[in-house]
Amino acid sequence: MIDGVGVIPLKQIADARGKVMHMLRSDAPHFRGFGEIYFSTVVPGAVKAWHFHKTMMLNYAVPVGAIRLVLFDDRTDSRTHGEVQEMILGSANYNLVAIPAMVWSGFQGISSEVALVANCTTLPHDPTEIERRDPNDRRIPYDWDRGRT
Repeated sequence: MIDGVGVIPLKQIADARGKVMHMLRSDAPHFRGFGEIYFSTVVPGAVKAWHFHKTMMLNYAVPVGAIRLVLFDDRTDSRTHGEVQEMILGSANYNLVAIPAMVWSGFQGISSEVALVANCTTLPHDPTEIERRDPNDRRIPYDWDRGRT
């Protein structure tokens, strides 16, 4: 597990009409502030990677479909520097993943349907606060076709 990353199981309350899927509460011990919430879709097989935020914390949950979420710790002062963390998120594995600033992240749609990714950030979007890399950037030891390299 990459230092500072939190994986929090989320509640789903289902009945014959559908279900309620919890994501994040302001009184949760892992809540660090509210900046904005947005939704991203990813089609099956597509990759949205790589990016990190300089100061913003991300909180991902996937209520529809499924993704492979991959994190890379490039922080030189981190005890997990150089580590890759991979996990599956979706309604069958419904968790909140809290990603600290300065940790690279990316994801791939792995369900047969379009996946919906919810992200509740700790700060409003600021284009000067994000850095991006190509999904195949070799500085990150991950191959989206084969997994960790």
